[in-house]
Amino acid sequence: MAKKGLDATFLHYGIRKEDMQIIDALCTKHGLDAEWVKEELLREYHEKRVQSAEIDERGLEKLIEKALQKIK
Repeated sequence: MAKKGLDATFLHYGIRKEDMQIIDALCTKHGLDAEWVKEELLREYHEKRVQSAEIDERGLEKLIEKALQKIK
């Protein structure tokens, strides 16, 4: 029987577990640290979406730039 309710991945990042597996695979394929992507990009993106329903392209660019600054 399938487990009902929201999984922890969705609650933390707004992304279903199955989709997160795709993100993990793409990170591996492209040599990215999946945990960094989750914490610095996906979590932040999810928080911004919760605060305001829309995040435009410029807002997304700023989010990515901010995360990239942390690794320099």
